Amino acid sequence: MLTNRQVLILQVTVDDFIETAQPVGSRQISKKEEVPYSPATIRNDMADLEDMGFLEKTHTSSGRIPSEKGYRYYVDNMLTPQLISTDELTQIRSVFEERMVETEQVIRKSAKILSDLTSYTSILLGLDVRKHRVKRFSVVPLTDDSAVAIIVTDSGHVENRVFSIPESFSSSDIERMVNLLNDSLVGVYLHELQTKLEAVTQSILRQRLGRLDDLVGSLNKSMKIEHEDKVYYGGKMHLLNQPEFNDLKKARSIMYLMDHVNQIPGIFPVDKKGIQIRIGSENNHLAMEDCSVITASYAIGEEQMGSIAIIGPTRMDYKRVVSLLDIMSGDLSRELSRILLGPQG
Repeated sequence: MLTNRQVLILQVTVDDFIETAQPVGSRQISKKEEVPYSPATIRNDMADLEDMGFLEKTHTSSGRIPSEKGYRYYVDNMLTPQLISTDELTQIRSVFEERMVETEQVIRKSAKILSDLTSYTSILLGLDVRKHRVKRFSVVPLTDDSAVAIIVTDSGHVENRVFSIPESFSSSDIERMVNLLNDSLVGVYLHELQTKLEAVTQSILRQRLGRLDDLVGSLNKSMKIEHEDKVYYGGKMHLLNQPEFNDLKKARSIMYLMDHVNQIPGIFPVDKKGIQIRIGSENNHLAMEDCSVITASYAIGEEQMGSIAIIGPTRMDYKRVVSLLDIMSGDLSRELSRILLGPQG
């Protein structure tokens, strides 16, 4: 159990180190207005905090820096939201003033602005495209025996699928199929598309609409929509500007992780809403042992959820990042709901 004095000294040490990236000494702390103790008293408490694992001593200085345990205590017990300036709020809200109609545009721009505001790397996991709904079908012939189906979703996302055209089908047959698909499938989720196309094929057979079932069946074979994590970066190289990553080995390790998109979803907590903070080894990845990851979720109604992460050194400005993420996740949820669900969303 920490004394009130030790709590204050730990808080000031963490705040100072976040600001300067330099080890913090007792004399430095004693000069602060909010710390009414002598350097000797502070030095004793800092030694005790080190013994308890909250602070660490560096080899290059008599000062101390927070340990992972110290940061965790700070985050769990001392974090208060930081007021965001009017200018910063304006920057965040500029994403949404353009009234964009594609969710991917909004997400990509949000990632960039978060990175610009924090000087850290931002990563946004996009929405699962399989949960987008069909807005419009069209088919463009490529050759005598192939065509491309173009599916536009309610989010502005576009899926293209090349499929074979069975022998002796005319352009008017293709047009009939497109009209039938638009009548039958608008509003269907992409992940349900194959099942629904099968139902359309059976309906054609019942109604005896010529050989259209062959054409729809051929299209259906090309229509599997795989789950794919859409990853958007902002300021991918910003981490390298932090003094912690002057070490070439550390820099290479973190850049390798960033370049392997399939590993990125692993840094996000699974199915957790709200703000989550993971520090150093809590990220369960060797490349991330000197990093903290702060994540927030954004949602569209009850059905779709994406995630935002800010990656910085363990010395990151937690108060500021948490406040920015809180605002951005709320605004992003509202804007994506407007695009996908309309003004009532």
